Amino acid sequence: QIRLMESGGGSVQSGGSLTLSCAASGFAYNDYCMGWFRQTPGKWREGVAFVNADGTSTYADSVKARFTISRDNAENTVNLQMNSLKPEDTAMYYCAVAFDVWPCPPHRVAYAIWGQGTQVTVSS
Repeated sequence: QIRLMESGGGSVQSGGSLTLSCAASGFAYNDYCMGWFRQTPGKWREGVAFVNADGTSTYADSVKARFTISRDNAENTVNLQMNSLKPEDTAMYYCAVAFDVWPCPPHRVAYAIWGQGTQVTVSS
């Protein structure tokens, strides 16, 4: 059974840092595209960061130079290091996997499997 499980969310003050982790199981995840998305009530789920099977990554403009995505193929995890957090980063964060695509697409419709989400709250 393919499964993704996020962890590491929480509350932090503006300017602080958090690291989200996504543990994958049930498939050879290192062959596929992994992405982090976020969503706030009433808004579309937006792409944040993506990492290809070879470790190359792309980011949404809103998080460039602040967030870093990385994958550990030995541990079947993908992490999102978030620095200099802002109140507008507050959202539910989800990891997801996309199959048979290159490079990782930024659109949620391309991602087939999703985790349950982890909440990030940044206070001013």
